Amino acid sequence: MISMLKMDSHIHSEYSPDSNSRIDDILHTARSRNIDIIAISDHNTVDGTSEVLAKTRNTDILAIPSIEISSALGHILGFGCEENIPRDLSPEDTIDRIHDLGGLAIIPHPYCFYRHGLLCKRDYKDLKIDAIETKNARFIIGYCNNKAKNLAKNEHLPTLGASDAHYWKFVGDCFSLIDCEKDIDSVLKAIKKGKVEAHGKGTSNILLSKYLFEKNILKKFD
Repeated sequence: MISMLKMDSHIHSEYSPDSNSRIDDILHTARSRNIDIIAISDHNTVDGTSEVLAKTRNTDILAIPSIEISSALGHILGFGCEENIPRDLSPEDTIDRIHDLGGLAIIPHPYCFYRHGLLCKRDYKDLKIDAIETKNARFIIGYCNNKAKNLAKNEHLPTLGASDAHYWKFVGDCFSLIDCEKDIDSVLKAIKKGKVEAHGKGTSNILLSKYLFEKNILKKFD
């Protein structure tokens, strides 16, 4: 592939209930790691998408609208969606809503049961999936990523790497290299055509534990 751009398609901001990362801090880290394309994929809201789209207009970073939807059986990214999609719908209905909005249905951490991985409960063949994450940075031993990678290889599904960062310092730990022009439509088309590769490393479990301790324990004493 030529002219590859670096993309982190799954980042959480303070608009997610389990993150307190400000958009400005996310953008600062993205620039420091030479990331060209980002998506704020917050849980069940596009509020973060609205802010990042406004703040990246006419800048060096392209923001893709996105949302991480809690379907009845697991999480699904509505990649390219600027509107909220109701939670707790069936996976089929959720994916149909995503496609109706012109987005891609991407399955994050598909086999991670403790993070609502959709393919723990459903066979992918029943679903109109556009791509899956095969390198999600939030893992402990890598089993779930390896299982997703094997599925993608056997079934010729486009693969993505993403940080799934809930803390701005982890942005870009995993990422995709994508062969496309720097505009939203080109990004979506490139993913559909499989012109994308998953790269990166897992977020340090030591740093992640430190962050969770500070977020969940120390804040009680503020």
